[in-house]
Amino acid sequence: MKVIGLTGGIASGKSTVSMLLRDKGAVIIDADEISRDILRPGKPAWKAAIDCFGREILLDGENIDRKKLGHMVFSNRTMLEKLNRITHPEIVLEIKRRLDYCIKKREKIVVIDAALLLEIGLDSMVDEVWLVAVDEKTQLERLLAREKDMSFEEAMDRIRVQMPLDKKKKMADRIIDNSGSIKDTKQKIDELWRDISRQ
Repeated sequence: MKVIGLTGGIASGKSTVSMLLRDKGAVIIDADEISRDILRPGKPAWKAAIDCFGREILLDGENIDRKKLGHMVFSNRTMLEKLNRITHPEIVLEIKRRLDYCIKKREKIVVIDAALLLEIGLDSMVDEVWLVAVDEKTQLERLLAREKDMSFEEAMDRIRVQMPLDKKKKMADRIIDNSGSIKDTKQKIDELWRDISRQ
C-alpha cells in the first residue's frame, strides 16, 4: 500500500486534486471531514470546545457554528492554539484508525488529505508528501471569491496562520502547481498517477 499525504494552503485547490485522485481509485482520508465529525453534538471534542469557548459558539443550542468559531480563532493565535489542542489529537487518532482499516483491506493507494499535514506531523504516516501550490495573490483572490462575506483582513489571517509555502515546498516530495486551468491540473495528476501506479 502506498500512502500519499496531500496538503496545500487554503483555497489552493487541494480539494479539487483530492477529487481527481478519488476518481482515479485512491481511497481518501479527509482530515476536514474528520474535524467536522469530531465536533458533532455529544462528542468529547464538542464538549471540550463548549467548555473552552462558551455556548455562544452554538448555532441552535446544539451544533457548533463553524463560521463563528472560525472568526474567533483565526484572528487570535492563542484561541487557535486552544482549539488545536482540543481537535488535533482526535483527528490524528481517527486518521490512524482509518489507515489501519485500509491496511487490512489491502488498498493500493491511500491519500491523507490534510491542510495541516506538515504542521501536525501527519507526514510521518505517509510515503510521499504532495503539495498543491498557488501564489498568495491567486490564493487570496480564490478565497475571497469563494467566501463572499469574508473581509480582506480575515482572508489574510486564514492564509498567514498556515505554514509558509516556501517552507512547505522544502518538505514536499512532489509539487502540483495549481495556478493554471483545471485541464492543466488534470494532466499533472494523470502523470503522477501513472508514475505511482508503476511503483
